[in-house]
Amino acid sequence: MRLSPVPLQRRLSYARSGQPRPLRRCSVKPEEIKKLDAYFKRTFNPQVIVKARPRKNDSAEVYLGEEFLGVVYIDDEDGDRSYNFSMAILDVDL
Repeated sequence: MRLSPVPLQRRLSYARSGQPRPLRRCSVKPEEIKKLDAYFKRTFNPQVIVKARPRKNDSAEVYLGEEFLGVVYIDDEDGDRSYNFSMAILDVDL
């Protein structure tokens, strides 16, 4: 049996009070994409590229050359901006 993923709108984060609240996604600005690109190049590999997504503005795509690696989401929670990198690894790739 395959479980369907929880839609992004229904995922919850928790406030300091412990009460659940929906995650707020923010749009990725071009200057943030440049900063993320520099960070990924410096931290992982100079060939990593961070690009804006064609139809969504709440995240950016990460590539190693032409190979898609994952997605970076920006989360603005309680005024604290954070970046979440999500990468799926298929068992056939292991």
